[in-house]
Amino acid sequence: MSKVGFIGLGIMGKPMAKQMVLKGSELYVFDLVESAMNELEALGATKSTPAEIGSLCDVVFMILPHGGIVKSSLFGENGVAKTLKPGAVVVDMSSVTPVDSKYCYDELKKNGVFFLDAPVSGGEPKAIDGSLSFMVGGDEEAYERVLPLLKQMGSSAVLVGGSGSGSTTKLANQIIVNLNIAALGEGLVFAMKAGVDPEKVYEAIRGGLAGSAVMEAKAPMIMNRNFKPGGKISINHKDIKNVVNTAHELDIPVPLSAQLFEIMQGLKVRGLLDEDHGAIVKHFEALAGVEVKKGER
Repeated sequence: MSKVGFIGLGIMGKPMAKQMVLKGSELYVFDLVESAMNELEALGATKSTPAEIGSLCDVVFMILPHGGIVKSSLFGENGVAKTLKPGAVVVDMSSVTPVDSKYCYDELKKNGVFFLDAPVSGGEPKAIDGSLSFMVGGDEEAYERVLPLLKQMGSSAVLVGGSGSGSTTKLANQIIVNLNIAALGEGLVFAMKAGVDPEKVYEAIRGGLAGSAVMEAKAPMIMNRNFKPGGKISINHKDIKNVVNTAHELDIPVPLSAQLFEIMQGLKVRGLLDEDHGAIVKHFEALAGVEVKKGER
């Protein structure tokens, strides 16, 4: 059995790594938070450093907060890339820009190392139950090698195209998800302010065209005032910023995403970045002077 590295044991990474250990991978893990590594070690993983992971492992998974940390973890003074062997595969599951992904691909390719950008969709709940969706960019040869490992963490994986394609697909996903949450929030606030029980509105429309996976996940959280993060506003704020910046570089108009970014900026000023992105509703609540609650009107 080949050795597998895993770097980044945060909200998403920790349950994903647990799925891999429980499904038979010989996992070597690293995170700056010691307690996170201890949890994985208790399940059978081995605590390591990035350099050790590079020297020991044929495949290295990473899921980190942003592209700068990804690049420093790979190419920094004690980075993984210094000890990786030719033929190894790095799979970056972070949400970064296509530019970041292509940079990593090109730099690693110089040393005969494969790089896949493979961000995920599904949030913490699907990370916990192992049913994430992967959108992958890079070489087909590397994708086929790691596909059995991706399936330890997720229920689907699609090779979208060449390097950067996975990251582009993730940004498209984040546009759709976060604007859907914003529309849901605005609609529930509208119903609440108009004097209609938002729970009844949800029950009435969830089976129609307005219904969605986003509605099923976020409407109950909003009405129960449960903003414990499965996907923090901070992460999605970063993703929408990446959308706007990438769109500007490519001359793609994204007026709704630009407005959503400013909404998130307002939530940042209010100190709400660590709440679940369902808390986007709080922007519309503040404008309307109401709070959406279950069973009230």
